[in-house]
Formats: sequence, structure tokens, C-alpha cells
Amino acid sequence: MNEKTKLLLFTGSYATAEESGVQVFAFDGEAGGTLERLATAEGLTNPTFVNVDPSGRKLYAIGEKPNGTGGKEGEVITFAIDPETGKLSELQRIQTMPSEGTGQSTTCNINRDAKNEHLVVCSYHGGSVGLLSLDQDGLPVALTDTAQHTGQGATPGQDRPHPHSAIFSPDGRFLFVSDLGLDLIRCYRIHADAGTFEAIGDTPLHAGAGPRHFVFHPDGKSAYVINELDSTVTSFLYDAAEGTLKTAVTVSTLPEGQGADQNSCAEIAFSKDGRYLYGSNRGHDSIVQYAVNPQTAGLTLVEHVSTRGGHPRHFSVTPDGAYLIVANRDGNNLVVFSLDQGSGRLSFTGHTAELSKPVCVMPAVFPA
Repeated sequence: MNEKTKLLLFTGSYATAEESGVQVFAFDGEAGGTLERLATAEGLTNPTFVNVDPSGRKLYAIGEKPNGTGGKEGEVITFAIDPETGKLSELQRIQTMPSEGTGQSTTCNINRDAKNEHLVVCSYHGGSVGLLSLDQDGLPVALTDTAQHTGQGATPGQDRPHPHSAIFSPDGRFLFVSDLGLDLIRCYRIHADAGTFEAIGDTPLHAGAGPRHFVFHPDGKSAYVINELDSTVTSFLYDAAEGTLKTAVTVSTLPEGQGADQNSCAEIAFSKDGRYLYGSNRGHDSIVQYAVNPQTAGLTLVEHVSTRGGHPRHFSVTPDGAYLIVANRDGNNLVVFSLDQGSGRLSFTGHTAELSKPVCVMPAVFPA
């Protein structure tokens, strides 16, 4: 970061309402990747995923609350961000995915479109995806549509749908939802004026894959999904005009000879230049690195690096591409690695931060 900007990290975690479920850190790359805790937010139950709007100076955190009849449902809490101090000021809470009776419609993922018109949330337990409209001030207005998935997959853990993430295409025309329970990636079009989803088509994964998180290559011509259940990554060539994916290859996230029965996968992300792809192994507790052939969507294993903590639930590459920060849920820490711009290899910086059960870490650049 140069002298005119500052990088803040926002974390979400498993937490009770009395605990600090959301935390804010200042990150100093010029000092070798140091972390300084600036602020926390309490009063949220399990704010496991967050979305940051640096231009609007807002943070959106998912949460959960009782529905009054023995079940649980999702909510979104919006905060104003003070970039100088990192302080978060709660602006609003809004129900996202209502549930009935003892049902559970809590959410596991939140994303926002580039035009700042909508939020999208995924309900893993409810098997559905929700669309919320945003007003001109960036505040959620209402849930305008819900897409309910149906069916089941091949393994006992896939007895029903489990949407786990929703990612917009680079041009914003399509939304891709990875359903861990159905072994597929479903493509939607969002009709902004009507505030509705339109299902366009499905891309099937191999049986028992469990697709979790999905990412596009920076050039927009290929895409990649990390499969939680069988510890693999599947790549696709992407047709931007039609919004379709053509399966290219599937590779293991584990060292040769290492079984997947004691491992599951979580996050996937690119280096800034798109030459390298990274994924997290929970159980093996490592980050796997691949070299990428963007023309073919081919993947070549480079190395595995220990995350220095248990159950790496999420990680992010800093906007300048110089660092990768891992959130180890069971290690109760953030761990900072430097990222070599040439080789893409990771090196532990010696810098960590302690926090309880982190689930995601989101960097954002603000004016200093």
C-alpha cells in the first residue's frame, strides 16, 4: 500500500451475541505484514461471513436469530466504517431468509453486485438463495426473491441441497451458485427491475464432489471451484456470452497418497496476476498452490504450505498481491504469509493475530 491508502482487514467468526463476532485489523505490508486490532463489534450471533464496500464505507455481516417458533433464520447487519479508526457503527438490521416452525434458514455466505444494487445470501441449511435490494445509501431494503433448490446428491451428507456461495460473473450478467448438496453449479440471471432470479442452467460436478466456493480467473475466460467433500478442484472454460461452463480438469488438493477421508476443503483464490491458484485444506491444514494455464484451465501442483493452525476456513490475498492471510478456525488465529510475485510461493512472515473461531477474513483499501 502507498502512503495515500490504508488496508483494513474485516473478520467474521462463530460467536455468541456477547462475543466479538466481527473484528477490524489494520494491516501494514511495508512493515512485513503486521496486524493491529482496531475495533470489534458485539451483539451478533455467528456473523460468519462479511462483505465490504470500501467506496460506500459499509460492512455487511450475516447473522442469525430465533424465528419465535423454535427455528432460526438469517439476518444482515449493516455497519458504517470509519477508515481512520476502524470503528464500526451499526446502521441497520434486516431479516434475510425467514423460516417457519422449527426450520432453519440461516445463511453462510453474502455477496454484493458491482453496481451496488443487490445483496445475495446463501442458506446452506435452508437449501435456498436470497436476493435483497439496496437503496441509494447502500442499505438493504427487503428480500425480493428466493430461489429454492431441490433434490439430493450421492453421499449421506448430500441428502438435500446446500447452496454454499454465490459469485457474480466478471461482467455482472450472471450469478453462479455452488450447491454442495446437489453436486452442481447453478447459473442465474438477476432481473434488476423486478428483483427476481431466473435460473439459466446447471453445470454438474462428479458425484460426491461437494462444490463449495467458486472463483473466476482474472481474465474472465475460465473458472474454478473447490470441492469440499472429496478434496479436489475442478476447472472450467467460461463462455461469457452464454454464461456457460465447460469442464476442463479435476485435480486433488492433497499430496500424492494422502486420502481425503480426514480432510475437507474450504476457500479458493487467485494470485493478483492470475498465474497461481490457491485452496485451503482442513484436516491436512495447508494451502495448496497450483500453476494455472489460463488457455486450457489446466492446473499443475506447485506445493503445500502449512497454515500454522487448525481448520483453515478462509483466506484472502491482499489487493496488491503481496500477502495471503489465513483464518484458522480451530487455531483461533490469523496467519500472514508473504506471496512471492514471481513464483507465487508462500512464506510465513512471523505475524499472527489471535481471535476466536475466525471463519472469514476480507481485506479492503481505504484512503489514508
